[in-house]
Amino acid sequence: MERLMQRYQAQLDRTKTDFVRYLHDEIRWEARLNAILGARGVGKTTLMFQHILLSGERDISLVVFADDIYFSKHTLLDMADTFYKNGGKHLYIDEVHKYKHWSTEIKNIYDQLPDLQIVYTGSSILDLEKGGADLSRRQLKNYMHGMSFREWLQMTKGVVVQKYTLDDILSAKVVFPYAKHRPIPLFKEYLRGGFFPFCCEEDYFERLNAVVEQTLETDIPQFAGFSVGVMHKLKQLMQIISQISPFKPNYSDLARDISVARNDLKDYLYYMEKSGMIQSLPSPAFGMTRLAKVEKIYLDNTNLMYALIGTPPDVGNLRETFFFNQMRVRNTVTASEVSDFLVDGHTFEVGGHKKGRRQIVEVPDSYVVKDDIEYATAGIIPLWMFGLNY
Repeated sequence: MERLMQRYQAQLDRTKTDFVRYLHDEIRWEARLNAILGARGVGKTTLMFQHILLSGERDISLVVFADDIYFSKHTLLDMADTFYKNGGKHLYIDEVHKYKHWSTEIKNIYDQLPDLQIVYTGSSILDLEKGGADLSRRQLKNYMHGMSFREWLQMTKGVVVQKYTLDDILSAKVVFPYAKHRPIPLFKEYLRGGFFPFCCEEDYFERLNAVVEQTLETDIPQFAGFSVGVMHKLKQLMQIISQISPFKPNYSDLARDISVARNDLKDYLYYMEKSGMIQSLPSPAFGMTRLAKVEKIYLDNTNLMYALIGTPPDVGNLRETFFFNQMRVRNTVTASEVSDFLVDGHTFEVGGHKKGRRQIVEVPDSYVVKDDIEYATAGIIPLWMFGLNY
């Protein structure tokens, strides 16, 4: 137990609070059980340590890592009980999916230590947990996405811009410090390398590729119980998607290309989406469910396009990937029957600065989203502004 405390204290001393992700202020930290779910690398662990520092609860808190060798001989429940008896109030468990039977043990901690608050992090695929203890009535789920353009501006450039809702953006209420900064070159820099909080590291793309490999080789197979052979199929599928996305899926052709059954392919794609590798655009007639008819499959974010494709991405695909990625955080995004996207009833056509309204001229509540422009005008919104909504 002493070694766990030492590791916790050392990590806490290395944590900075000069920039804190958007989700921090949205979590109900006073709840007894919080889950922070999201793709690998988006900053879930850092957020927990930052909260401890910001709350001033260092001495009554503990962060443990579920893959620590300590748990080869001790259980989570035993550790929690010891921590509680020594005055602990707030227990944080990082990457909980690396601990076998984690849900049952967390339920036991919750039931047996009613004065102990618990926060755990894990991949979004934990949302698919089957069997074990039912935590749904006990926990609050919080989903953490990669960085928005707004967050990247603040973290890397010191440019502070407030959050804007979709209605704010469409109503031309966005205020940007144009006198000091030009948004377009900054936006292009973000598209290439600004989605993950480790974007300031010199080896950013090496780390990003490592995130992809660990997700496909470890996270998904570990959760789903896949064999080594399936792991290779996932990597093969990811490579194919990176070369052709966005695309309307032909499941029979894809299944044939990687030599798997059609139903197995759909499972693979669903796990890949939940773990932050891809994003599926549903038909408006079906809504956002697993059974939804998928109109297009995209890579999850624009940084993956640069990391996996090997050549500069198609600019049209880059624009659509960004728009979908940022808008889905706060809004319901589906395919449009007449244009590119339908977002909460608004129709959007995404294109370059020469894009016209011809395709949507007869469509009510429709907008053209243009790349390479700085200011919004009637019915025309700059693409970069949609990165300011969280």
